Amino acid sequence: MATFRVDVLSNGKFVTMTVDAPDEAGARQRCAASGESIRILSVKRKFGLGILARKQKFPLGLFLQEMSTLLDAGLVLIEAIEALRDKAESQRGQRSVLDDLVTKMREGQPFSAALAQQPSIFPPLLVATVEASEGSGQLPLALRRFQHYETRLEQVRKRVSGALVYPLVVMAVGAGILMFMLFFVVPRFSSVFESVNDPPATAVAMLWWAGLVDRHGGVLLAVLAAMFVGTVFALRTQWARNIFMSLLWRTPRVREVCHLFVLSRFYRTVGLLLAGGTAAIDALTLAGRLLPSTYLSRLNIALGELRAGQPLSGVLAEHALTTPVAERLLRVGERSGELGEMCEKIAHFHDGTLDRAIEVFSKLFEPILMLGIGALVGAIVLLLYMPIFDLASGIG
Repeated sequence: MATFRVDVLSNGKFVTMTVDAPDEAGARQRCAASGESIRILSVKRKFGLGILARKQKFPLGLFLQEMSTLLDAGLVLIEAIEALRDKAESQRGQRSVLDDLVTKMREGQPFSAALAQQPSIFPPLLVATVEASEGSGQLPLALRRFQHYETRLEQVRKRVSGALVYPLVVMAVGAGILMFMLFFVVPRFSSVFESVNDPPATAVAMLWWAGLVDRHGGVLLAVLAAMFVGTVFALRTQWARNIFMSLLWRTPRVREVCHLFVLSRFYRTVGLLLAGGTAAIDALTLAGRLLPSTYLSRLNIALGELRAGQPLSGVLAEHALTTPVAERLLRVGERSGELGEMCEKIAHFHDGTLDRAIEVFSKLFEPILMLGIGALVGAIVLLLYMPIFDLASGIG
């Protein structure tokens, strides 16, 4: 994810936005999705250290929690923002963001419009949620809903990433053991066969490797280090992520888990927007921005059918945007008028299925990984002793 500086013309005024996006097209799309009538003048990428950028990240969850608390306590909206700005006196990044909100609101802009002008910090879903609640006086409730939404998504992300931590640690330890044996143990062990007149093939291979390490060990280590660093940087690019995701979607069992994750996030987003008062088609359109391209194309077709008067549950089921359980819950929501609540229940149901799938993955993959690394180490140890066995059988 890169950071872009976008100069726009908004309501006759020159405004500079800072946007996080994978590329320039994504930055333009995020600005266009802010809900403002704007004209994009220029887009420039900002270069800097990613570590520093993460340190200055705006604490959105804390901001929403404190805002809802202050508004419930009776403070006017602009007073609540000013109170948080004064509290963040020692944190320049946060103070700058809140200063900008206060300035825009004193100019007469609504809170949602002020948020929309900083799309890298305040996502379009938050803007839509705030905009739907401004006229109803339910802003504190809307902020709490969005905070709960973000918390639930973060919990799902942590469960998925947490399932990968142990395998990555095991792979790193296994790679370290293999490197130690190849660059330290094998060269020293091979010295046993230097005086043998007619060494077996395995001993010849060990002597060749020992000579290569002795002559070019530094170069080999440098090449391996460069490959490791290059791989890390490559994995951080959008191109590598797209390839990785395409591989996941082609794996049968993993594809089902990815499908559940996409639907869970989609229905949770739709439920949030519907609960905030957003119309169903608008909620589906906004939530569709979170979908992969293959899902988004199907959703666009479904939206056309919804505008023609088709029922929501049937249309989404027809275009593979639901599951059998979700379809039945949507039908109940259509009959009862509680569609937003049913979307939340669908997301909660899929989260439970996702948790069980992650647990099964961990129980199966971790032992297989341990066996694989153990087999590699065992193969190297066997290769070390094979020449000795060959020599012993020759003497016998």
